[in-house]
Amino acid sequence: MTAQTRVPTARDIMATKLITVGPDIPIEKAIDVLLRNNISGAPVVDSPKNLVGMLSERDCLRVLSNAAFDRLPNGRVRDYMSPCHMTIGPEDGLFMVADLFLRTPYRRFPVIEDGELVGQVSRRDVLRATREFIREIEGKPGGKAASFLTDEIRSRLG
Repeated sequence: MTAQTRVPTARDIMATKLITVGPDIPIEKAIDVLLRNNISGAPVVDSPKNLVGMLSERDCLRVLSNAAFDRLPNGRVRDYMSPCHMTIGPEDGLFMVADLFLRTPYRRFPVIEDGELVGQVSRRDVLRATREFIREIEGKPGGKAASFLTDEIRSRLG
């Protein structure tokens, strides 16, 4: 393995052009945003970079199930969003983020730097980056991608 090989960080793999929703927009409009953009959730921000929660498909399903009994969906995003219990930093390593995904039900983590939302990492981002990292390591003389995995991650991978 050469000295040039390093484990990617959240900064390397995060999406930075995020689709966000505001906490005060009608929930029906937010559902339209998710569907129109083919995304499973979005950060909820009250200013361009101040994260106040997350809106997921699960949150939206709750809205629609309530609407089945009460007619049209109503309320604001803030009424249905989930609090953001977990964020990551831009310098958090790929395998640390992978481990968080293995230990939590979350599908995406907001990336916060100096108190501001700077990106988001999804399970798919981690999967793609891990595959690319392993291919890079395995392609080098003497390279073994498994040497970067901690015992805890190895045990979770089975």
